[in-house]
Amino acid sequence: MNRITQLFGIQYPIIQAGMIWASGYKLASAVSNAGGLGIIGAGSMYPEVLREHIQKCKKATDKPFAVNVPMLYPNIEEIMNIIVEEGVKIVFTSAGNPKTWTAFLKEKGITVVHVVSSVKFALKSQEAGVDAVVAEGFEAGGHNGREETTTFTLIPMVKEQLSVPLIAAGGIATGRGMLAAMVLGADGVQVGSRFAASTESSSHEKFKQAIVNTQDGDTHVTLKELAPVRLIKNKFFHDVMALYSTAPTVDDLKTLLGRARAKKGMFEGDLEEGELEIGQIAGLIHDIKPAGEIVQEMIADFESAKQEMMAVQF
Repeated sequence: MNRITQLFGIQYPIIQAGMIWASGYKLASAVSNAGGLGIIGAGSMYPEVLREHIQKCKKATDKPFAVNVPMLYPNIEEIMNIIVEEGVKIVFTSAGNPKTWTAFLKEKGITVVHVVSSVKFALKSQEAGVDAVVAEGFEAGGHNGREETTTFTLIPMVKEQLSVPLIAAGGIATGRGMLAAMVLGADGVQVGSRFAASTESSSHEKFKQAIVNTQDGDTHVTLKELAPVRLIKNKFFHDVMALYSTAPTVDDLKTLLGRARAKKGMFEGDLEEGELEIGQIAGLIHDIKPAGEIVQEMIADFESAKQEMMAVQF
């Protein structure tokens, strides 16, 4: 048992990221049942859809699970009230000021974790009273921090100044990656891309296969003027690059992006016109399998790598 397993009441310090269009109750409950912490991603759900997923998750597992809430999304007050009403015990917040909702949630007895991409915001989160921090490196899929700091450098820098438990994210899909993050100072890991390519992920099967087919160099961070996002290089991505060659305004970029572009790609399976968000670690993801198997493989790989490391002589 370490600080993360003790904080959440879980068996393994593996947290499944709350990803839009991927992490509904089926994935969250499967990860929790396997000994990790499953997270329902509220960012792609209307409030009543979120309520439904929470209720179904409670029926599908008797283990702890969490809800991730991007704080810049609309209906935030309604979402927070639903979380309280449904008795959710753990909330991960992101994309906003941790001071906004931390006190409200903690007053209700909820454990609060905030996702950051820099030492500065890790310390602000700690000052706001969060119970733990997720520090996410630039390798991560989806919306990214503006600092462009990689996980390998971010984790030890945050660890140096943080006293609350630290969860590493960005570029972690294997037990070896988990061990590396913990050697650098993390108490646990948050895994996104590997679980996006799981049987229980709510993403479209075409997107899951696109993850498996992705190699190193096939993803890139773009749209920094709006919100930096790491995408697979498809037709939409190349349309964005072509627009950049014309020195576009922010409004030009918003027009091209349009509405529901991520839903079109990841949930509806339009691999040409959709936004396909995934991390660089996709190059190490070679199959689609049940989330429980992913957790067990990570733990076995972690233990194997740990034994190898202990056998190294200098």
